[in-house]
Amino acid sequence: MRRRPYSGADNFGTQHLSRAPSLQQPAHDQDTGRSRHLEEWPTDRLPLFPDHLLTLLPGLGAHGCSYQTPGGLVRRLRSGTWLGHVIEHVALELQCLAGSQVTRGKTRSVRGRPGVYNILYAYKDAETGLAAGAFAIALVLSLLPEGLRSIEGARRLGMELPSDPQNISAMVETLRAILRRNSLGPTTAALMQAAERRGIPVMRLNDQSLIQLGLGSRQKRIRASITADTSQIAVDIAGDKDLTKRLLDEAGLPVPRGAVYRQADEALAETRRLGWPLVVKPLDGNHGRGVTTGVRDEGTLRAAFDHALRHGRRVIVEQQLPGHDHRILVIGGKVAAVAERLPAHVMGDGRRTIAELIDLVNQDPRRGMGHENMLTRIVPDAAMTALLARSGHDLGTIPAPGQIVQLRDTANLSTGGTAVDRTDDIHPCNRLIAEQAAATIGLDVCGIDFLSPDISRPVSETGGGIVEVNAAPGFRMHLDPSSGQPRDVAAPVIDALFPRGRSSRIPIFAITGTNGKSTTVRMVERILTHHGLNVGMTTTSGIYVGGQLLKAVDASGPRSARSVLRNPTVDAAVLETARGGILREGLGFDGADVGSVLNVTPDHLGLKGIDTLEDLANVKAVVVESVSRRGYSVLNADDPMCVRIARHARGTIVWFSLNGGSRIPELLRRHIESGGTALVREDGADGGMLVIHRSGERKELMPAAAIPATLDGIADFNIANALAAAAICFVHGIPADTIRQSLVQFTNSFADSPGRLNIRDAHDRRFIVDYAHNPAGLAALGQVVDALRSRHRRVIGMVSIPGDRRDSDIIEMGSIAAGIFDEIIFREAPDGRGRPPGETNGLMSEGALSAGTPADRIHRIVDELEAVQATLDRGEAGDLLVILPTSVEQVWQQVLDWTPGDAPTESTRTVTHA
Repeated sequence: MRRRPYSGADNFGTQHLSRAPSLQQPAHDQDTGRSRHLEEWPTDRLPLFPDHLLTLLPGLGAHGCSYQTPGGLVRRLRSGTWLGHVIEHVALELQCLAGSQVTRGKTRSVRGRPGVYNILYAYKDAETGLAAGAFAIALVLSLLPEGLRSIEGARRLGMELPSDPQNISAMVETLRAILRRNSLGPTTAALMQAAERRGIPVMRLNDQSLIQLGLGSRQKRIRASITADTSQIAVDIAGDKDLTKRLLDEAGLPVPRGAVYRQADEALAETRRLGWPLVVKPLDGNHGRGVTTGVRDEGTLRAAFDHALRHGRRVIVEQQLPGHDHRILVIGGKVAAVAERLPAHVMGDGRRTIAELIDLVNQDPRRGMGHENMLTRIVPDAAMTALLARSGHDLGTIPAPGQIVQLRDTANLSTGGTAVDRTDDIHPCNRLIAEQAAATIGLDVCGIDFLSPDISRPVSETGGGIVEVNAAPGFRMHLDPSSGQPRDVAAPVIDALFPRGRSSRIPIFAITGTNGKSTTVRMVERILTHHGLNVGMTTTSGIYVGGQLLKAVDASGPRSARSVLRNPTVDAAVLETARGGILREGLGFDGADVGSVLNVTPDHLGLKGIDTLEDLANVKAVVVESVSRRGYSVLNADDPMCVRIARHARGTIVWFSLNGGSRIPELLRRHIESGGTALVREDGADGGMLVIHRSGERKELMPAAAIPATLDGIADFNIANALAAAAICFVHGIPADTIRQSLVQFTNSFADSPGRLNIRDAHDRRFIVDYAHNPAGLAALGQVVDALRSRHRRVIGMVSIPGDRRDSDIIEMGSIAAGIFDEIIFREAPDGRGRPPGETNGLMSEGALSAGTPADRIHRIVDELEAVQATLDRGEAGDLLVILPTSVEQVWQQVLDWTPGDAPTESTRTVTHA
């Protein structure tokens, strides 16, 4: 990589390296043959490749790579490295050439898929990052011999590939254009960076300058220098120049005399009262548009009036005060910076025309289009031509050596002006006038246009005064003046929005695990709500705020997490955090106050490069690796993978366990004896006692049976979930009494926990609807069924597992079902997850048959709702019917609506016996 210090902010806002673009090369399974072929061609087997690549991108020579010193990548290229690694560096270098200084990346091969790589690299703008990745793939592959080239990976990104993948300048210009389109202006960028330096979360809410600072109910929003504390009334006043001037005049502040006119003749009648010279400008203009200064005669006045009318329906004609143009920036009632603004101009050399001199000035790298850079390019137009004509010049004139030619009436940076810092020069009286003006208009961030012959002397002595008050003033003239000291004017704005000591964050509780996530999330939400917080919650059932479902969707990923964190009413976020979302795009937040891993058991293995239980544990560990330094990682002491994860967890480790008392694990015993915090279930009747250990003290929380969700203490998995929820809330400072009262009210009802051990007693039957969709979940449910079996005549189960699981997992699901149910209806997920209809049912049937279930007690129905109906119809009085749904709400309603005798004829269902 380049030798640039890493600031920790390569990615925008809360996005970290886990959010960086991830490319797989090649992208399709059918390319595996080619990818294996490429795997056999590291760069040391391509002797011309490094030289050609370095010729095209000489900047790669400065990349340190694993050697962390310039030339490190070159050494890797010569000694042999794989093309995925090269693509990573090319993508970074292309972004750097485009002006996006990023440095971090990592490339790893995908286990079991030779020649396929996960390529991760940092970006500041996601669209630019993806385009750079596509260009990098095209460039690298264009340098390979015929027969080794493939660009499928880039095409899958949906990016338009360059017609000439070796035209570096064209690709870089394309990336620059994307950056210009997506980048923030200097003011917004400075405010964002100031917030990040304070550790305040930053989210961009649109493709313009609307930014959220902070989270949930503690957030503030800004749009450039308009803040959440900016008064709309004050903005409206500042937009009305005539009203602004009248209010300032009535407050005793120095302003020019003048009035608003609709016709030039009206203005001409007033010139005797006002005197020459005059300024003519549109009433509601900005950025100096339509402004003419130095008007000294009737003809010029008429022309200036017509020019102003092109930018507004009414025109201000007023005295031109003496002095130089200054911008005084007032933040929170105090002057933060002062800049003297100079209109766009050129200095003659006796050889070049004015047009050529403008081109020379525009070569300054600080100048860009619009507000993208600290200075703006000077662009000739009709207004410039008219101004030059008044002084007898045109763009073809050759000024004398040293002659200053003014190109604009006004000194706005947006029209090519420059700025000199005068913050240390302003006289206290002038400072007071500016602060009084901001207070009079009512703006928290205010730009005062102030004319003064000498800013270091009071305008009461020199003449001059306020000519305009601006809402949403730009900061760039202060951040990077053409000369003088730069001023950090963004920090005072952030300090005003978030005074020191006030948190910009709401507490974030992130919960993951193979099973139990949704129930634990809901228990935590119940406790925090009982504590008086307005809780935002994400689960596989949807997004909830204040206990109300806002959106019914699988909300266990980062997008839903961000939705909650953007909600301005949310006091605390409880986030179900699933494996898929982590793999897809990370967490959606930059740190959790409490992170928890409930368990790690085999599920989703063989998908997206997660092939082993250790791989799965590494993914789920991301949640506790994200915990803040002062936060807590809550882990299951009974789960070997959680014990393994503890080595990487951040914050303070807190354990929970079903094995307290005489069965306590050695790890947990040592933890408690050393004063650590743990919540355990100790042996006893009806599920035992939940106990808190902290700082060497033991405190009984409540009997397990007192929690309705445990079914009088027989549902061990809900005891574990309750322990986890209690631990999460307890370490965050929620009183034990609040935890106890909340859990006592948490039931197995569909309203409290949809699809999680929901029980209905009706028609002399008991129905259980539970979302057990993997072997571990079904085995845990089987323990509850065994405890209830003596109360029921038969147990009938409808069982399923997603089709994208491994064959061995699907067969195991059937085998476990055989040990639980007297009769089994196997069904399939609605989409099949890539398997043809009937295949998943066949594998589950294979497992049940091998476990000893007679074939006539095994039934296979592909459609979920038909399978539910068949299960309900087969039940008789005294039976326990256990239904494992995918469409939870629809199936629960089907159970509620069912009555004996509703059964359709056999011909309406497709039933296959094993």
